[in-house]
Amino acid sequence: MSTLIHRLVEDCRAGRFPRTIARIQSGWVVLGEVQFLRGYALILPDPVVPNLNALSHADRKTLLFEMTVVGDGLLELTGAVRINYEILGNLEPALHVHIFPRFSDEPEALRSRPVWFYDWDQAPVFNLARDQPLMEGLRAYLQRLGIVSS
Repeated sequence: MSTLIHRLVEDCRAGRFPRTIARIQSGWVVLGEVQFLRGYALILPDPVVPNLNALSHADRKTLLFEMTVVGDGLLELTGAVRINYEILGNLEPALHVHIFPRFSDEPEALRSRPVWFYDWDQAPVFNLARDQPLMEGLRAYLQRLGIVSS
């Protein structure tokens, strides 16, 4: 099966995906296509699997640990008050992890709701000039902790 996640992983492997932050043991950390919440990132497991339950117990531990380390880095770099983690796979039936920084200055009507209530069509899209410092900061954070793969 070829999903968007499969194609993104291939682009990361080939070095042609501009939103790539780092290669970690469980896969690829990438910045989200839209940035309605600054620092929205994803982990794209490599190799691609259909869902979390398809991973071995050891690989699950690695992915979930690395997910929280990415969240720690985003907390430090963005000033977020918390991180929301989501694994859905409803639209793209391939495992991927959404990592959403949440902020105290979000609109009151959205602050305590799932991020899916945001207007994704009106959200700022990825902009390398604007987003590169955050991407480099997160890469450096992950390197300091020793989870960036070669």
